[in-house]
Amino acid sequence: MYEFPFELDDFQKEACKCISEGRSVVVCAPTGAGKTVIAQHAIHCALQEGKKVFYTTPLKALSNQKYNDFSEKYGADKVGLLTGDTSINRGGQIVVMTTEVFRNMLYGTNFGSVTDNLKDVKYVILDEVHYMNDEQRGTVWEESIIYCPTNVQIIALSATVANADKLTEWINTVHSKTELINTDFRPVPLRFYYFDSSQPNTLLPLLTPNGTLNKKIKPEKKVFRRGKAVQKRNTVKDVVRNLQEKDMLPVIYFTFSRKKCDEQMENCASLCLVTPKEQEEIRQIIDDYIAENPYLYKNKHIEYLLLGVASHHAGLLPGWKVLVEKLFQKGLIKVVFATETLAAGINMPARSTVISSISKRTDSGHRNLTPSEFLQMSGRAGRRGMDEIGYVVIVGSPFQTPEEVAELVLSDANPLESKFSPSYSMVLNLLQRFTLDEAKELVLKSFGYYSSNSRIEPLLLLKKQYDEKIDECNSFVCYCKKTNDDLLEYNKIREIYVQNRRVFKTIQKQEKKKNRPLSAEAKEFGRQTKEMLHKMHSYECDTCKLFKKHMKNIDVLNRYEVKQKELSKEIEKQKDIFWNKFLSHRAVLQEYGYLKDDYPTEKGVTISQIRSENELFLAQIIFSGVFEGLTPAELASVVCAITTEDMRADLYSRLPLSPNVRKRLNKIKDIKRDLDKKQKKYDVEDPMYINAFYSPLIEMWATGSEWDDIIDQIDMGEGDIVRCFKRVIDVLRQFCTISNIPEDLVFTAREAIDLIQKSPIDID
Repeated sequence: MYEFPFELDDFQKEACKCISEGRSVVVCAPTGAGKTVIAQHAIHCALQEGKKVFYTTPLKALSNQKYNDFSEKYGADKVGLLTGDTSINRGGQIVVMTTEVFRNMLYGTNFGSVTDNLKDVKYVILDEVHYMNDEQRGTVWEESIIYCPTNVQIIALSATVANADKLTEWINTVHSKTELINTDFRPVPLRFYYFDSSQPNTLLPLLTPNGTLNKKIKPEKKVFRRGKAVQKRNTVKDVVRNLQEKDMLPVIYFTFSRKKCDEQMENCASLCLVTPKEQEEIRQIIDDYIAENPYLYKNKHIEYLLLGVASHHAGLLPGWKVLVEKLFQKGLIKVVFATETLAAGINMPARSTVISSISKRTDSGHRNLTPSEFLQMSGRAGRRGMDEIGYVVIVGSPFQTPEEVAELVLSDANPLESKFSPSYSMVLNLLQRFTLDEAKELVLKSFGYYSSNSRIEPLLLLKKQYDEKIDECNSFVCYCKKTNDDLLEYNKIREIYVQNRRVFKTIQKQEKKKNRPLSAEAKEFGRQTKEMLHKMHSYECDTCKLFKKHMKNIDVLNRYEVKQKELSKEIEKQKDIFWNKFLSHRAVLQEYGYLKDDYPTEKGVTISQIRSENELFLAQIIFSGVFEGLTPAELASVVCAITTEDMRADLYSRLPLSPNVRKRLNKIKDIKRDLDKKQKKYDVEDPMYINAFYSPLIEMWATGSEWDDIIDQIDMGEGDIVRCFKRVIDVLRQFCTISNIPEDLVFTAREAIDLIQKSPIDID
């Protein structure tokens, strides 16, 4: 085993031993426990054996960070980097990449054959494997594990999850012998505090020594203004002042709103958290950085950096976030107000974390944080080798009780849930290499299918309850020995009699009013109604005291039988949900002629190489000729509209679209309508976007406008604009690498990339 210059923890030793013995491992440990050591051991093994190792991460920023770390540690000649838009030293012994790139390699698209891609690769490190829970991208991890050759050892590194044993069993089933190394050991233990605004000069321990809620903590009172409940004044300054006085800085202050991150930073304007010497050092670093990145010269946040305070969220320029991270890592920034994206693996160690609320707003309304989300954020507290204890402060709010906070702190992590979902490219890639039966075998190897029992368990439990209720209803005993059918027959006669009697009485009243005798037909109707009464009296049910109870019992039975039937259908659907989705996507592809005899046509191969939310939608646009004859700026504008997700309805751009772009987008709307019909026919729900909000901006940018002119046009975060432009570059790059793309489109796409890819867009 590789010798480290320090004593390893037991879980690290165990994991390294498994790797040395040729086994795959799943290492499940809290954030900051030292999982990187295990990855380093695999890297040393690969270097020693003259083999290659792939290190995969979920985020491009994290890949860049690991590439820099490894280049410094092992030498730049040994390390490579592969992300959607970067390829450095691909033949290096240690290649860092995003998990999507690794998955694409296993498909053999855009990267050459699978054999060439994985030549001499002995180890694959899947960092942050708990990203399998990610709604949009979770499938990538499952595909990577399923298709990874069995001679490659998998080192899966995950934050704490409840069902790590299930994940390990699954990898054991679909890949090779895999060991679980599961630990809750934290080298820097956490201590939890609560900020109660009624006691602004102190931080109260959240829990007593025996693990119960501290009784000194009182619920926050709601303040009412004009009949509405509002939160009290912003307490951020009090919290930061307390942390400074108790020597608990630096801190990451988690807030679930970009706007609030900036506001809270501004609220600290009167606090100076750094010494004059540190301030001078910050100033020097900022000056040097801005000399390299002059577009940041006018950034209004510079004054806050000099106080040791910063904001970090997706609305900021990537280049600015790099500066903040650099200063924080040097210990010069004392407070970073950040959204939860900062908890996703980027190396920004802090002594403390503050969680401003245990609830957050989502697309489907407000909800409480999950235990895993809370663990991920609180786990950022405590720097190994620097702090003996990490501090976590939860800020009191009138919208949460102290009991709810304590319950969340004491909760175990959530289980990993599969987000596996077949796509058009998955169908085409599998059928390009396998028969339909073999493809089914692979789809049924997914973690989603493997863990479907646990997903179906609540439904089975409900079915059991329905069965019990139905049995209870069927056990009703009629002392007259009448069946349900007998009772229903009696009830039918009874209902008809009651209705007919009402009609007959109405006829009698009307005739009497008009002083007319009853007609022969009316008399006959009355006689029949009387006969029906005699028939009704002949049933024992007519005098039975349990009649109503028996009828209610039948009604309940019918309702539960209907529910049970629907539930049984749902259980069957859930059992085969992944394969049914695969077949639905296959059916749409067959309708359009991209599959023939379950093998991709030439154009089907093109779709298999596309990476987007809806590969078929993008392919239909390409093959329709919509992109032909556009200038590079117009092409960027059209691509921007089909890669921008739907945003809130209150956001709209006042900037006009150029006539040619508008004309092409109208044609794309027709393509979308047609595909929408086909998708609905086969129950496919892959999204399609046509949102031209940013389109005029990217056209301005590609035709030479200055960055300041661009950001003055709309009230959106600069980071949002950069991210949107980068998505466009990603699609344009695909035009240059996938098969069967018209040559003119390839040249135009390359020109468009060159026009867009300039500072600050080209900074990661």
